[in-house]
Amino acid sequence: MNLLQQFNEEQRTRLVTARAVPDFAPGDTLRVMVKVVEGERTRVQAYEGLVIARSNRGINSNFTVRKLSYGEGVERVFPLYSPSVAEIIVVRRGKVRRAKLYYLRGRTGKAARIQEKARVVEKPAAKEPAAAV
Repeated sequence: MNLLQQFNEEQRTRLVTARAVPDFAPGDTLRVMVKVVEGERTRVQAYEGLVIARSNRGINSNFTVRKLSYGEGVERVFPLYSPSVAEIIVVRRGKVRRAKLYYLRGRTGKAARIQEKARVVEKPAAKEPAAAV
């Protein structure tokens, strides 16, 4: 690993320890908590939408979230390790077969729906009857 790659990896691990990054992929619905500065005040604003793209480039990783606002499609690109992103919450997991979901830009209503992944529920182990002594 050259010096630049080593530096990027050190910075990425430092940022991950400060704020956990959940496992998510295109098709998932996220709620991204964004720090907004208004004058001297800072507040946290939620941006919830569908992940249509993800670019994994170490410390320069980013993801694109699309939502409908008053019938108009709005997309926003977030750097994954940005200090302006306070928290990332996975609301639901989608079942898709593409890495980039740009085809959703041309669809509205029911045609733009993504099927939810089936959850795997672990059953508790069956208790064995006690042996009679």
